[in-house]
Amino acid sequence: MTTVNALSEIAALMGDPARASMLSLLMDGRAHTASDLAHNAGITAQTASGHLARMVEANLLAARAEGRNRFYRLASADVAHAIESLMALAGTRAAPASKAAAWRRDPDLRFCRTCYDHLAGQVGIAVTDSLTRHGHLEPKGPRDWQLTNSGELFCERLGVDLDTARKTSSRHFARQCLDWSERRPHISGALGAAIADTFFKRGWAERLRRSRTVRLTDSGRRALGSHFGATV
Repeated sequence: MTTVNALSEIAALMGDPARASMLSLLMDGRAHTASDLAHNAGITAQTASGHLARMVEANLLAARAEGRNRFYRLASADVAHAIESLMALAGTRAAPASKAAAWRRDPDLRFCRTCYDHLAGQVGIAVTDSLTRHGHLEPKGPRDWQLTNSGELFCERLGVDLDTARKTSSRHFARQCLDWSERRPHISGALGAAIADTFFKRGWAERLRRSRTVRLTDSGRRALGSHFGATV
């Protein structure tokens, strides 16, 4: 059972503005160098090194050395879920968003972004709504989704790699992840990652450098209409 002290320690780590800024950047699902994270947080490399070491020790981040650089990424999908949920909670505040919370007002980020390794924002919700509307996806308990038989066929026709997704035993297959901007759950887990991977591989979406923002291409907009019956 999580103790009160352990909870407060994790909350304190994630609540520091500099560390929160670095965690937010890492929500793009990619690994970043310490210098990139320091620049994004507006702090010195030495200060960033201390912050990163504490987050690695607390299992919020994982690190790997590559040449002279050390790369950091979120330790797990559970960390990403926690950050996305906190963003959703922060978005309910009645007070106007501060300059430090500019992510709340970014229309591109709200439109389409990565939430760790799956799609979020209006596009992520549009995909989720389409799958549930057509009976391809059903709620399974309070926190998961279940892919139906028709959903299996749909994903196979779309080119989603379900076999690999199911072999990822270290994580949930289809998780409900609360979308901070839309305030409804989108698809995460191995299935969400596989769907996002299909969007990137087929050229329907493009990642932006050093950002969680995802650009939906013209072919992606057409695919949303033809395959999912959705417009955004």
